[in-house]
Amino acid sequence: MPERIAVTLPDGVRLHVEVSGPSDAPITVFLLHGWTLDTRTWHRQLSGLPEALHTPVRIVAYDARGHGRSDNTTRAGATLAQLGDDLAEVIATVAPTGPIVLAGHSLGGMTIMEFAHGHPLTFAARVAGLVFISTTAEGHTHTEYGLPSRITRLIRLLETTGAGILARGGSWRVHRYLLRALAPSLRWLLFGDRATPDDLILTTAAVARVQLLAIGAFRSSVGEQRRLATLAALGDLPAAALAGDPDRLTPPPCAESIAAALPDADLTVCPGAGHMLMLERPALVTAALAAVTRAALGDQRDSADLQAA
Repeated sequence: MPERIAVTLPDGVRLHVEVSGPSDAPITVFLLHGWTLDTRTWHRQLSGLPEALHTPVRIVAYDARGHGRSDNTTRAGATLAQLGDDLAEVIATVAPTGPIVLAGHSLGGMTIMEFAHGHPLTFAARVAGLVFISTTAEGHTHTEYGLPSRITRLIRLLETTGAGILARGGSWRVHRYLLRALAPSLRWLLFGDRATPDDLILTTAAVARVQLLAIGAFRSSVGEQRRLATLAALGDLPAAALAGDPDRLTPPPCAESIAAALPDADLTVCPGAGHMLMLERPALVTAALAAVTRAALGDQRDSADLQAA
């Protein structure tokens, strides 16, 4: 069972953090969840990664502010820049030394990019590998929901209006009865050709825990994000970018542009998979995490050998 701890941020928000694996492991892997989700979406990787690596690894996963079991956020705190700062605080508190691999799904991937942009020295000193899953460095540029452009523009207008209303929702959550009615829509929006009842229940339960203000207020920051230049400046880190072929939120061009910006990134497009790759294609995601972590360990060991010589 993971150790559950609370990390208190400078503005007083407490984050729910789960840490598993030995404290003296040679590397720490951070798993960052997506918008309106929580750490439970990583449950198959939390159990599968240590077995896939065959070497000790420490794994850290946490609920973002306004999500899951973490404290609510204020409207001012509901920005990607703040999430990047939050990640810096969690790293400093939970894994203050040693190499780290950062893996992010959707909003979690964007959080990693903000951390790289806002904390470049810490990033360069600590980060040894990157995994981007169903995410983007270009905001809503490629998001068309798999629909014709005219309908997409109408949905975008409705989405913007709805986000403004939700941002005034304070600490309220989506009522469970409404979520039951929305389950088919969530299935269509987030999943591809595979959506087991358990995966849909888990995803719906995560949405039920997110603060309405967080759903609405993050929308502006997410839509405006542009971080390809930040990625291009990171150099030759071991990296992977994964996307589902029919993903309606972050389609393959999102992953393709990330992979193009990172010279050593492996690009994987999964036929038939949607936005929830960790649930839909768990073995593939775990394998990508393991491959990047192995490469990061190799780089660290090579550096240690050079220093010893």
